[in-house]
This record gives sequence, C-alpha cells and structure tokens, in this order.
Amino acid sequence: MFLTGTGLVAAMISTGVVANADSIITVHQGDTVSKLAKENNTTIEAIVNANKLTNANLIFVNQKLTIPSTNTQAPVQKQAPVQQAAPVQKQAPVQQAPATNVSGSNAAAKQWIASRESGNNYNARNGQFIGMYQLSASYLGGDYSPANQERVANQYVQSRYGSWVGAQQFWQSHGWY
Repeated sequence: MFLTGTGLVAAMISTGVVANADSIITVHQGDTVSKLAKENNTTIEAIVNANKLTNANLIFVNQKLTIPSTNTQAPVQKQAPVQQAAPVQKQAPVQQAPATNVSGSNAAAKQWIASRESGNNYNARNGQFIGMYQLSASYLGGDYSPANQERVANQYVQSRYGSWVGAQQFWQSHGWY
C-alpha cells in the first residue's frame, strides 16, 4: 500500500500517532520549573508529573529533568474550545548549596529539617525566622548568605542537640527544633 504525503499525514491524524518525544534537560543556576515550562511550551504540572516531583519549588543545579513534549496527551477527535490558561506562578531561582561537612545520616536529617522548615529555600522568611533552617535573625547577625546559614545552623544544632539526627528526633516529637 502506497500513501502520498497528504495521505500519510491523514493516516497519522486518524490513528492518533504522535511523533514528538520528551526531552531531558539539565537544571542550571536560576532555572525554575515555571521558567522551564514556559521555555519548553509545556506546563508546570506536566514537568512535575513527568519527574514525580513532590515540590515544584525544589529543583537542584545539575539535576536532570524530563520535559514532556507538548503532544503527550491522548489525541482528541473534536477540538475543545480554547480556554484562558492560568497564570504561571513565579518561583524563586534555584540556589546552589554551599559545601557542608555533614555526611551520612546527619546529612539526611539536615535535609529532612530544611525541607520541612523552608522547602529548602535560603530566602524563606517567617517573621523573625530566616532562611533554609528558619533560624532567628539574631543568630545570623545580619548575614543571610547561604554560607552563613549553613555555618550557623551547624553550630546551633551541634550545641543544642549534638547532631542533626538529634535535632530531627526533637523536631519529630515537638514539631520544631
């Protein structure tokens, strides 16, 4: 059976064959899920679903993300009316974490606390509490840089709980550390 170019296109449309493929990108400094969605003509939800992200505001420099093609939805025979798209939420840029001397179970506990305190955001603020570990502004002494937040958090946890594992155990029983 021989199909002309027009016949082939018609056959593809009628059978629902889609020729687009997903792409994989590497996250760079300043990237956000909303920025990547806009640049790749897709949605935040599509990227979150394709990568099984639990937090659309949490991606990391050098992380590999699958960007779904715009035609991954099941084909429809009748065109639905065009609807206004919801505005894209602006997200804080991705920040590279400073090097830390915490490893193993303490590193996992530290990550667990940062996730719950701020969603791993060095710019998070909640009243007098600032940064990734939601430390009091007085502890940080006016220096809210990621490096100072890491240093002060490590000192605070070591002096109060002895380790990040101890801080996590306290957080789990009290809802704060």
